[in-house]
Amino acid sequence: MEKKRWLVREVSAWLIAFAILVTTGMIGFATVPAAADDAMDSKQLVEKARLSFDRFVTPKDNQAFRDLLKKAMGVFIAPQILKGAFIVGVSGGSGVFVTRDEKTGQWGGPAFYTIGSASFGLQIGGQASEVVFLAMTERGVNALLGSSVKLGADVGMAAGPVGAGVSAATANLSADIVSFARAKGAFAGISLDGAIVKVREGLNEAYYGKKVDPIDILIKRDVKNRQAEELLNAVSKAAYR
Repeated sequence: MEKKRWLVREVSAWLIAFAILVTTGMIGFATVPAAADDAMDSKQLVEKARLSFDRFVTPKDNQAFRDLLKKAMGVFIAPQILKGAFIVGVSGGSGVFVTRDEKTGQWGGPAFYTIGSASFGLQIGGQASEVVFLAMTERGVNALLGSSVKLGADVGMAAGPVGAGVSAATANLSADIVSFARAKGAFAGISLDGAIVKVREGLNEAYYGKKVDPIDILIKRDVKNRQAEELLNAVSKAAYR
């Protein structure tokens, strides 16, 4: 029985990884156009992330998100999560991660990632189209600095509170990462347990013009891209309201 469970877990992990690769276009046949595609994809992803972030911050019915954002050390934004029709229940997409410097308070990044799961569990009906999660602790940030992390296993997760009584709910949260979703205009807490987040090396390289990893981008801050200023300004402004 134990061996069977192990096999199921291994197969699920491979399916999730495959879904990420296909959904984000990382499996391909032409290598020369890939660099140009990555440059365009990275730019568009940052622009979509900024628009998506604005949709989370602006509405009055998402007060919990704004309250937690003020304390957050990092913000991960996935503007679009798609459900793969080729494997029932597998979802995936791409996202960007920005972090706050503990000393200066300035926001930096973004670094690029994929995120995939066998299923994203919404607290309300419908499929998640936009996902944002907040890294509330140093452990939460550090978990995303590696090449890959399994949420809920390698780092503590909690679905963000929505609706009435959110002030009390946010005060009692102690998770490393708190996640929110927006589907069909409505906000919801979302379970990301088991989701795998992996670095998109190609997009990072294309966006910054050289090979870099999340530590170079988010901690050392050796590289910058002026195209990210609108996103960083939006996060900074919202975090200090």
